[in-house]
Amino acid sequence: MKVIAINGSPRKRWNTAQLCQAALEGAAQAGAETELIHLETMKFKGCMSCYACHSKKKYNTTVCYYQDELTETLQKCIAADAIIIGSPIYYGFATGDVRAFMERLMFPIDTYEVDDEGCRPIKLDKVIPTAMIYTMNAGEEHMRNNALGMNEGELRRMFGYSESYFAYDTCQFNDYDLYAANLFNKEHKYARREKQFPIDLDQCRQLGARLVEKAKEAQAGVLKREKLRMPEEFLKTLKR
Repeated sequence: MKVIAINGSPRKRWNTAQLCQAALEGAAQAGAETELIHLETMKFKGCMSCYACHSKKKYNTTVCYYQDELTETLQKCIAADAIIIGSPIYYGFATGDVRAFMERLMFPIDTYEVDDEGCRPIKLDKVIPTAMIYTMNAGEEHMRNNALGMNEGELRRMFGYSESYFAYDTCQFNDYDLYAANLFNKEHKYARREKQFPIDLDQCRQLGARLVEKAKEAQAGVLKREKLRMPEEFLKTLKR
């Protein structure tokens, strides 16, 4: 069993990377082989809208047809048994690298088709449990009603299972005195990292172990992807 974690932060050793690594530790303790991949080490773009993956000639592909330094990582993800994606939050959204990665990961397995049951099929023939790990300066009260749940929803639709973990009010700097950042109370940040971050790490270890159990359920056929039935009004338009 293989679990892949994608660090979408430009920093390899700070909050997001540490939580991704903790999730992998939990997965390893549950018996999985693990790998942590840093997006910032690669040069790549988001979806190029070439539509090769949706052409009738190349329709069965589940990995982005465009070749660059991200290709090997995409191949590893599709072959994996579980995927973890970590990202700091910039202005309410995942990083640009994470968005580009997710476009390239998801679009080739998605379809513009409707099957005989009126459902939109997915080209991936297995369930791959997924999880998002988010880190942010903002507190929980500032992140309510955000759009991040859309990521979880789309991952669940395409891969069969997804959950999210939010690490709020994280400590951004080792030494706040080095930066123009009086928006933050440094003593609060230091104290919160000492008290809360170990809890975040432990929660992510549990998340990693939980994904392994979900992957086992997927392999046993217990965990299945829910079908997305298109609205009746939409289906009527196809019959005109």
